[in-house]
Amino acid sequence: MLALDPLLPLAARVIERAIARGVMLSTAESCTGGLVAGLLTSIAGSSAVVDRGFVTYSNVAKADMLGVEPRLIERVGAVSEEVAVAMAEGALGRTTVAAPAREALAVSITGIAGPGGGSAEKPVGLVHFAAARTSRPTRPVERRFYDLGRDDVRLAAAEQALKLLEEFLLED
Repeated sequence: MLALDPLLPLAARVIERAIARGVMLSTAESCTGGLVAGLLTSIAGSSAVVDRGFVTYSNVAKADMLGVEPRLIERVGAVSEEVAVAMAEGALGRTTVAAPAREALAVSITGIAGPGGGSAEKPVGLVHFAAARTSRPTRPVERRFYDLGRDDVRLAAAEQALKLLEEFLLED
């Protein structure tokens, strides 16, 4: 069982900052399987700013739900900076922004949680993230959590995604 409680204060800060700035949030998750969206929606008041969460575990889901080009996945692999960027931008493009002055922010996560699936080039624990915000350049982030065990890689990835959202919300 994943211990999510330590991440709830960080999720609460993200929700508070999104409410204060009027920014709608979306997630596009692969290896975390919806953990980030689940953490965000655990916070009271999150319905004011959480628009949607995509769990795109398969390559077909990444293409169907987020518009990631299958040829891109074939060329660079699902666990890559390019796919993380395409996932975040796809989620951003699908985020509902009701008021014209309102912004949107999306985060994506794609990685190898293990225990299998890694290679010398892309080892277990490699996770790519991206944050895309209205009128801002998309920011990719790569983290290597190493082979901490499946649950710990997923938790570390969820924490990093929340930190990336918080970072974007602190910028002017």
